[in-house]
Amino acid sequence: MHAPATRGIERIEARFRGNGFSLHRHDTYALGVTLSGVQTFRYRGEARFSLPGNVIVLHPDELHDGGAGTETGLRYRMLYLPPERVIEAAGGRRRLPFVGTPILRDDELRQGLLEGLGDLQGEPSELVWDDLLARFAERLWKHADADGATLRFVAHGAVARCREFLHDNSDRSVTSDELEKITGLDRYSLTRHFRALLGTSPHRYLVMRRLEKGRCLMVAGSSLADAAIASGFADQSHFTRHFKSAFGITPGKWLALTRAGGSPARAGAT
Repeated sequence: MHAPATRGIERIEARFRGNGFSLHRHDTYALGVTLSGVQTFRYRGEARFSLPGNVIVLHPDELHDGGAGTETGLRYRMLYLPPERVIEAAGGRRRLPFVGTPILRDDELRQGLLEGLGDLQGEPSELVWDDLLARFAERLWKHADADGATLRFVAHGAVARCREFLHDNSDRSVTSDELEKITGLDRYSLTRHFRALLGTSPHRYLVMRRLEKGRCLMVAGSSLADAAIASGFADQSHFTRHFKSAFGITPGKWLALTRAGGSPARAGAT
């Protein structure tokens, strides 16, 4: 089950048996609750196991896979939170919180997630989202490593200009020279500042915007090949390779799940 995205936040419920998703990564936080079964995944080089009631916290751009740890299968709900929402909710003055332990026992965070994920057919009001985002940011910082919470200068304005430019030009090749001109930072400094605020690199951010456009085109009826070209990829193979790397399944499987009313690509972030 997949709820419509609001403020760039996606919400899903996934159910499956066996190995659900191969290694992939997202440019959002993945926050979720294991509802039944044993949730297994590899994260930061280690095998992880989550039981019902546990909270899952995956940092942007961290490689992981996902599967069910027992024959009875797995059921979980997940919320995909863009890093910029965390920055906004923390007052815009802090870095991204890095939570080193991906499986938590946190009653407050679990309750907030269940409120946001409780009704995937409906949509929380604007005020509810404001409250939830503030609570999510607070709990993430509660569990974050001490170094990550250290306040240092970050070029917010330059990163914002870069992000907007990538949004507006996602269907073409963007050069480092262009980004240097609009941000006033050299390409290496920009990468550091961009990652500090958004948890990923400008390149991966651009690729994810192209994948989002490709998904929309496929749902609207475009062929895989046409969606690939229109969203800025060299060809269908190029699109498929990036799609599977980002979501853990192929575009064709994602589209079949979406049309069948199942759990689409975002379910890949276990």
